[in-house]
Amino acid sequence: MLRKDAKTKLIQRVPLFANCSKREVAKVAAIADEIDLREGKELTRQGSPGREFFVLVDGSAEVVKDGKRINSLGHGDFFGEIALIHHAPRTATVKATSPVRALVVTERNFKRLLEESPEIQRKVLAALAERLAPQTI
Repeated sequence: MLRKDAKTKLIQRVPLFANCSKREVAKVAAIADEIDLREGKELTRQGSPGREFFVLVDGSAEVVKDGKRINSLGHGDFFGEIALIHHAPRTATVKATSPVRALVVTERNFKRLLEESPEIQRKVLAALAERLAPQTI
């Protein structure tokens, strides 16, 4: 099991939480469950609805889009964070290529946290807007 500060450090790396204080990120870490998954397990499936966000603690995974491997993931990598805000279909499949330990934040728990902490909600939405804004040259 990860210590609370280790969970916070991993989640702090996620751009969606870039505007949040350490105390606010700790609140997100507090709702993150630590899970163990076997090699070969699909964490997400392209086209399926997204309902959770993952941060890899240990192990590795591959990202496959339209049948082609497009990325490899390892310790500290994260995916699915937009599913916490926008209930859209997954854009890729992520499959464990080794046994994986991950932090998982569910959409339901995250929405409850945002309702209880409007300041976190405001900062997360600001970070999301920055991420989605057109890039200027």
